[in-house]
Amino acid sequence: MLTLGFVITPGFPIMSLAALSVFEFANNSANAELYDIEVLSEDGAAVATASGTFVETATFQERRFDTIIIGGHTRVLPTSDPLRGFIRAAADTSRRVSSICTGAFALGDAGLLDGRRVTTHWLFTDALKRHFPRIRLEKDRIFVNDGPIWTAAGNSAGIDLALCMLEQDYGHDLAVTVARILVVDHQRAGGQPQISALLKIEPKSDRIQDALRYARNNLREPLSVEDLAHVARLGARQFSRAFRAETGTSPAKAVEALRLDRAKLMIEQSRHSIEVIAAETGFGDQERMRRAFLRAYGQPPQRLRHIAAQAHENA
Repeated sequence: MLTLGFVITPGFPIMSLAALSVFEFANNSANAELYDIEVLSEDGAAVATASGTFVETATFQERRFDTIIIGGHTRVLPTSDPLRGFIRAAADTSRRVSSICTGAFALGDAGLLDGRRVTTHWLFTDALKRHFPRIRLEKDRIFVNDGPIWTAAGNSAGIDLALCMLEQDYGHDLAVTVARILVVDHQRAGGQPQISALLKIEPKSDRIQDALRYARNNLREPLSVEDLAHVARLGARQFSRAFRAETGTSPAKAVEALRLDRAKLMIEQSRHSIEVIAAETGFGDQERMRRAFLRAYGQPPQRLRHIAAQAHENA
């Protein structure tokens, strides 16, 4: 059984505890105590959440765990001396020390982040870099695993981080099972952008959202305006007008943004050829995808793959 300590501080957002659901359901699904989970605080008292509810905790003083997760907060807080000492000790005795959201600042205050690849919620990336200029900030990542140090972006990204830990500990099949129970698409790769094309577009109505979800799940298809209008149960002209009114862009540009998101992730995370990626993401041919990458990122796909490979080698 692996011991896991999750550290919280007063005023923390209760959603940060969502990551613990992964380990909880791992225990349930395996019908075994795979993880012994404890919520920790400096004094071991009940800790108030940002919403005013309370969570019972145990003290982290002189405790050892296989994995430590430092929960985040709604703002950057000073790291207390006891917490700093606990994190430093955990770096010597724990297999993994990790953070969610602003918890990365506590890891930095404990001296664990210098020279390491790190991420945090996009609202706090600039502040993290100012506080700890020697980190290798990966500001557009959901989570980063750099050896024994793991960091995640926002609170929902803690679920992705926890699923990755679960897969590392007990295998792919159990991680998939737990992801299905939590109704998430297995796990998002750590290199996936924090703000996806769908979130940037932000449609308001269910019909436009349905059309975009359909597009995301069927990128290999042509995805004409007529196709998307049919999903939205609207005429093509009515759909185009409604789409632009809600998103500020055209259906064609939105589909290209979705294709770019998927293609960039595949280029950075997979070994598929550029030709295969162009086909899988609906660009059809390499040249069309190359032109789209130059417009969006200022660099061709091959250059982004080279940069990703170099970052991996230097990790």
